[in-house]
Amino acid sequence: MGIENILFAGETLFKNLNVFDPDYTPSNYNFREEQMEGLAITLRPIFKNSRPINTVVLGQCATGKTTAIKKIFEIVKENKGDVVCCYINCQLHNTLYGVFSKIYKEVMGVEPPVSGLSTTKIYQIIVEELKKKKFNLIVAFDDINYLLNEVDVNKIFYDLLRVNEEYDGVKTGVFAILSDIEFRFKLDKNVGSVFSPHEILFPPYSYNEIHDILLDRVKGGFYPNIISDELLEEITNQTYESGDLRVGINLLKVAGNIAESNGSRFIEDEHVDEAIAKSVSVNLKQSLKSLSKEEMELIKLIAKEDKVLNAKDLFNDFNKKTGLKYHKFNSVLNKLEFLRLIDVKFTGKGTRGNSRQIILRFGVEDVKKCTL
Repeated sequence: MGIENILFAGETLFKNLNVFDPDYTPSNYNFREEQMEGLAITLRPIFKNSRPINTVVLGQCATGKTTAIKKIFEIVKENKGDVVCCYINCQLHNTLYGVFSKIYKEVMGVEPPVSGLSTTKIYQIIVEELKKKKFNLIVAFDDINYLLNEVDVNKIFYDLLRVNEEYDGVKTGVFAILSDIEFRFKLDKNVGSVFSPHEILFPPYSYNEIHDILLDRVKGGFYPNIISDELLEEITNQTYESGDLRVGINLLKVAGNIAESNGSRFIEDEHVDEAIAKSVSVNLKQSLKSLSKEEMELIKLIAKEDKVLNAKDLFNDFNKKTGLKYHKFNSVLNKLEFLRLIDVKFTGKGTRGNSRQIILRFGVEDVKKCTL
């Protein structure tokens, strides 16, 4: 099929292609009732004109954290007109000025003047507007680890949280959405003591939950009978093994596009096989992108040889490479396991944690390709 035919062919397998986009918010949001209830409890005080409970929303990639925040913000907006809910994707807004410009737009309804205002002036305008309208503010920082440096994080949190003390009648709350288990230790003591968050954990989806979520996407995104139950099971297996729901959603989209480009009226085995072969895990790319220098060094050492490593040998290599001690090594190792980049298994032999075996969850070549 020629390029023009591929691009402009009228027939399609997709009923709604947007269903397979990363930022799509599904109408059916299942298997997170406990977490949604937790979020509702933290926001309940705002409905009684009191301060919401600051919250850390913690979980590995693609466990429903962002969708939960967006859903709960929709509920607040529909039922509480004097609350401004501001969602900030820190991958896009990762500077002091960028963050407060985003809040300014949400509060004022327009972008900051093109003539340019200082961050301090933008902050003052935001707070004065909240005070004048008697509005309250809730800010959710998604992937907060993408903020450029710890100074920015502390400055942003300090400015938002001190509003409660310095401006009568204005209540503010902060949600931090993250997969970095050490984030709280990056805050200054003074900021951390004021933040003092409640923690809500989003565990990985089970196999059956992944299958049902992908089935919902199939029903919403494809016309009927486009993909068989057997192929959906295969994609579910791939997704469960990767530990990342986005892998399955992306495989559905890619397989559908391949089938269309081949002129097929439904997705066949070879289309799924080709999609799997072409797709480098979204989770791998995103997770590696968020790693610190030390974390990246360790994952490179793990991927250096295609074999199971023991913790003792790995620490020795890590120490020689970075000069960092065992405590930091252990912390980084826990982070990589939390992000499901590696598996850590205990052998029952050895001491001081060195009885652990380290197993890379992805292909060595894929990791090397993404860490070049």
